[in-house]
Amino acid sequence: MRPFVPEHEWTRTFPDWPGQEFRHALIVAAHPDDETLGASGLLQHLRAAGTTMTLVVATDGEAAFPDSNAAERRDLGRARRDELARSLAAQGLPVDPVWLGLPDSDLTAHSHELVEALRNHARGTDLCLMPWPEDPHPDHQAAGRAALAAAPDSAHCWSYPIWMWHWRSPGATDIPWRRGHSYRLTTGERSAKAAAIREFTSQLHPGPRGEAPILPQEALAHFDRPVETFFRQPPDRSAPIGRFAELYAGAHDPWQVESRWYEKRKRALLLASLPRERYGTVVEPGCGTGTLTRELAGRCDRLVAFDPVPDAVALAREAAPSADVRHGLVPHAIPSGPVDLFVYSELLYYLDETDLEKTIEASVAALRPGGDLAAVHWLPWAPEAPHDGAAVHERLAAHPALETIVTHVDEQFRLDVLRRR
Repeated sequence: MRPFVPEHEWTRTFPDWPGQEFRHALIVAAHPDDETLGASGLLQHLRAAGTTMTLVVATDGEAAFPDSNAAERRDLGRARRDELARSLAAQGLPVDPVWLGLPDSDLTAHSHELVEALRNHARGTDLCLMPWPEDPHPDHQAAGRAALAAAPDSAHCWSYPIWMWHWRSPGATDIPWRRGHSYRLTTGERSAKAAAIREFTSQLHPGPRGEAPILPQEALAHFDRPVETFFRQPPDRSAPIGRFAELYAGAHDPWQVESRWYEKRKRALLLASLPRERYGTVVEPGCGTGTLTRELAGRCDRLVAFDPVPDAVALAREAAPSADVRHGLVPHAIPSGPVDLFVYSELLYYLDETDLEKTIEASVAALRPGGDLAAVHWLPWAPEAPHDGAAVHERLAAHPALETIVTHVDEQFRLDVLRRR
């Protein structure tokens, strides 16, 4: 067995777990004990906050000791199910696990079956918690990737590392440190977690042939911290248009842009931050219901606005009859220019890496020298978004052809106006 990384070498700190409420969470574990080791404190917190939970365990963990014969594996599988039941009781979690019974140490070969099973249990969830998809254990990788494939577009996805703490370097650059957050356990949660871990006796003691325990003290030290660390797992593709079409089908104004103070304040600050009173040609991609479009129309000679959702296009045309409102999607619908002002409001973080790069480059190319690009985005991470608001603004600010002339950051959104050099 490879040597464990000592606990004292892990000194990196992370922002606090977001103070967000969830209605229903899908918890995915490759083996019985993963969820307790990696997420017990958070699960206790969610339970106390009223979140309902479905715990799906992919395997019985019967192959923990590879040299065991078939009978010993069956016995160990039954024992581990009993251990998990006692562990959940110790945590005060009244959860009846869903046991898939897939082969331990062979989940990769059953990925399709695992995705389908998880998809059935993921419906209606707004939080999906899974093993880190890059954890150095193939079963954890398979379980994490299957959970991501099964999760609804509207669910926040977070992963918990397990063997990363044992076998990866604290200085590794391929670990998604920027997406890490830590949940700080209360004294009671930490005590309950310790009691729950003690229930996994099959993993704490030597195997049937005297094999070393799966969880020796060096490993357990990683799970006796006052914090648990989670990585946000954003989607790797642009948000599907169907998701926004669903929102418009369910409400005339799904984001309440006409009534919410957040929207009104953000819009007023954006308009006040535009350095010119009047522009020639303005382009507003992702115009939505047209509330901002209507305001921009009074500040320019020509306004081109577009949105990929037909219902939104109809609303925007009604709100801003003087504008040229089209059906279109970035980056394809960006005009070739010359453009005096681009306005991006709550759009860029919904784009995957390829679409974001193409959108930024097409916009910069279309801007005339001295033209402006205004961007304003919500800072909390939307579940459908591959990026967060801060990240896309950093990308804009780093572009060599753009110079930042206005910046505003508060607890809700970031606004930048950048000028084409």
